[in-house]
Amino acid sequence: MLAFLIRRLLQTIPTVLAVVLLVFVLFSVVPGSIASTMSDDSDPQVELRMKKQLGLDQPVYVRFGAYVARLATGDLGASFRTREPVTTMIAKRAWPTLQLIFASMAFAVLLGVPLGFIAALRPGSLVDTVSMVLAVSGLSLAKFWLGLLLMYLFALKLGWLPSFGYGDGGLKYLILPAVTLGVSPMALLARTTRAAVLEIMTADFVRTARSKGMSETRVVKWHVMRNALVLILTTMGLQFGALMGQAVVVEKLFSWPGIGSLLVDSVLQRDIPAVQGSILVVVLFFLAINLLIDVLYGVIDPRIRYA
Repeated sequence: MLAFLIRRLLQTIPTVLAVVLLVFVLFSVVPGSIASTMSDDSDPQVELRMKKQLGLDQPVYVRFGAYVARLATGDLGASFRTREPVTTMIAKRAWPTLQLIFASMAFAVLLGVPLGFIAALRPGSLVDTVSMVLAVSGLSLAKFWLGLLLMYLFALKLGWLPSFGYGDGGLKYLILPAVTLGVSPMALLARTTRAAVLEIMTADFVRTARSKGMSETRVVKWHVMRNALVLILTTMGLQFGALMGQAVVVEKLFSWPGIGSLLVDSVLQRDIPAVQGSILVVVLFFLAINLLIDVLYGVIDPRIRYA
């Protein structure tokens, strides 16, 4: 297991470098720069001095090499606009984003997985039909439209919840953005769980357990559920990474002060260090979640071994 963890950690280095390089190249080829937005366009000398001050007058490969060298020491640089360390900026935004993502995933798992199990155990029933209709609808809904709909219903019409903002970080501010972000993974988990359970229910080892007189409850608990969890965990891991990207829309819609909002604002302001730091955190979060899921495979299914 230790060798597997070391190997996986080493494999993340090329991925991180590729992401950083891609962001550098993209911001190098697009027209304009933060120096032009921060200086007086009528005086080119001011813009030139600003570029020199920010280090933008150097070739791309020089700036990239310097950034990688700083990155190796844990230094993400300083924001071009505020001169605040990017690490500090991300640290302030990390907790709201983690709150939103984990609340969304909790909503998705607590609703989607049981819904998929119930639908699979009663195939063709009314519960199965309604569950799958809801799942398809959840996958089809655009988050921006769903968020506006929830804001209109629960904030404007009913007045039960605040329409936007972070407030004191309480639960009432978290519900609407978490539900908006969690509907899509909930629907996907419901469909995935149903498909996994239906496949396992026809497996030979399940028929053997039934033929030995094992009760249906024990069959589902010790054979069906345990084997279905491998596929469910895989879907959860992929959705965790996807939620980091999808949170950008939801955070801007609900004025949620997370990393997604920071990323959008930084892109609009061409604040390259802040963009790079935000994207790097998203990538590292995705890689860490997938590594955790791989480790959990061995806990859930003892047949899985890591060479």
